[in-house]
Amino acid sequence: MAQSTNTLDRYDLATNGDNAREDLANIISDISPTETPFQSSIGKGTAENTFTEWLMDSLATASSSNAHIDGDEFSGDALSTPARLGNYCQISRKDLVVSRRANIVNKAGRRQEMAYQLAKAGKEIKRDVESVLLANQVGASGSNSAAGTTAGLPAWIGLAVSSEVDTGNTNRGSGGADPALSSTNDGYPNTAATDGTVRALTEDGLLSVIKACYVNGSNPNVIMMGPTVKQQFSKYMFSSNSRIATPYQDYGKNQRDGVGVVGAVDVYVSDFGVLDVVPNRLQRQVSSDYVDVFVLDTEYAQVKYLDDYRTDVISTVGDAERRMLLVDYALCIDNPGAHGIYADVDDDAAMTAS
Repeated sequence: MAQSTNTLDRYDLATNGDNAREDLANIISDISPTETPFQSSIGKGTAENTFTEWLMDSLATASSSNAHIDGDEFSGDALSTPARLGNYCQISRKDLVVSRRANIVNKAGRRQEMAYQLAKAGKEIKRDVESVLLANQVGASGSNSAAGTTAGLPAWIGLAVSSEVDTGNTNRGSGGADPALSSTNDGYPNTAATDGTVRALTEDGLLSVIKACYVNGSNPNVIMMGPTVKQQFSKYMFSSNSRIATPYQDYGKNQRDGVGVVGAVDVYVSDFGVLDVVPNRLQRQVSSDYVDVFVLDTEYAQVKYLDDYRTDVISTVGDAERRMLLVDYALCIDNPGAHGIYADVDDDAAMTAS
């Protein structure tokens, strides 16, 4: 087929600048994940100084030989005092500058540019905080030239705080090592956990961590892991190797008018309680592997805020508006023995029994 002579076509409209109006949808699509499972599941408190502290204590080991003769002379038992733990606050910020023209011109998908950027930055800073809380970083006071940091969750689990706390709440790969406190049985984490050689997640290893948390006195209620590890966990639980019967549930009328298939494990019933199995996209990665699987008792963790999430109007300079989003916070692990970690996971490897 050919055009009629002197047909003005779409390509002619583009000559000397395109005369056709743009077809730009008046919507902005953003699927970036905004869920923060760790922050959402633990408590919230208030810090009153840049270094916030709390006390941790434990009972003496139960003795089956506590027997005395009639009239036995009194003698004082050895007593212990609570350990004093603490963490530094960290400031996370988002600084926004939007010119007057950028704010008022007609735009696709939004009216006020500053309002749009503020809403976006609010989600971003919450994601940043989630990543910080799950980072294997130590606490540091900071200075006038270096930012202070709050010790993240991996730097808390496995601390030798008390002789009554079972250190079996960590399971690490070859070469891995537990974190350390700034002073014996006291202080804040100033030595991060050492990453070991990655290996597959095992059911026996995970069960040993859950048991250790329970023996310490906690009631773990969450297993938190990266999305790839979550898939490996579900695959294993539905395999013949797991020795777990495939669950069946009467869902009643199917709301989607089709046959439903259960392909994920979201609740794990252990000998020591029921745990939600929660994927977290924002857990740390080492060489692209989501290496940490956490066993948590969410009652014994909280974020303390020296200054909660806030937006400040910064004085105008030139022909632009300025805003600052800020949060000043510290991760407080009330008792490190309440939580456990199966570390150094190769998330590409299938989960195994042992």
